Amino acid sequence: MTRPHFDRILLKLSGEVLMGKGEFGIDPDMVGRMAQEIADAKNAGHELCIVVGGGNIFRGIAGAAKGFDRASADYMGMLATVMNALALQNALEKIGVDTRVQSAIPMASVCEPYIRRRAVRHMEKGRIVIFAAGTGNPYFTTDTAAALRAAEMGCNALFKGTSVDGVYSADPKTDPDATRYDSVTFGDVLSNNLKVMDAAAVALCRDNNIPIVVFNIREQGNMADVLGGEGTATIVKNKE
Repeated sequence: MTRPHFDRILLKLSGEVLMGKGEFGIDPDMVGRMAQEIADAKNAGHELCIVVGGGNIFRGIAGAAKGFDRASADYMGMLATVMNALALQNALEKIGVDTRVQSAIPMASVCEPYIRRRAVRHMEKGRIVIFAAGTGNPYFTTDTAAALRAAEMGCNALFKGTSVDGVYSADPKTDPDATRYDSVTFGDVLSNNLKVMDAAAVALCRDNNIPIVVFNIREQGNMADVLGGEGTATIVKNKE
């Protein structure tokens, strides 16, 4: 299926991608590979900004389940995303890509605070902007942060890199009869509780007419194919 070409894109990376084959932490080789694929996308003419999760280091909702106060656990998870963002920035700058990290939680010693107009200006100058610390608020996921930043940056689409090659009717890892969709509407995702992003993120993209493209980022070279409108992925969009 050939998909539309999008010029300004928000890429949502899960923290788990950055740990490679490990069970915890940051794999420098995987971060380097992600950085090269992002650089290739930039060189292909895309304007890119990124939201990265923190699940490879700390996940707020999981911490809350183990006895942490939920708000405190979420703040800990936000700090984990800052670590991932700095690692990705380092890898990108090593290969000559100008990058800025903006955090929703101000920490001037290590990165810029999130300022929308400054972020837009960075993108206009050809820099990649990595948004860290989610929305800066507990009880909101980095999926919701990705949808929010995509709307604020005027992105044409939100690309979500996962460990599966699209959206399925059920979990393909546990249900061999799960069906993969090439295209699905926001309404179907919400009404059928399809596991794309959390409901707040899906609704935000629907209301701002920002398509979500779900693809397997663990497959080397797949991101370039999907960004170019080819490859295997699912596009979630409003009805024609």
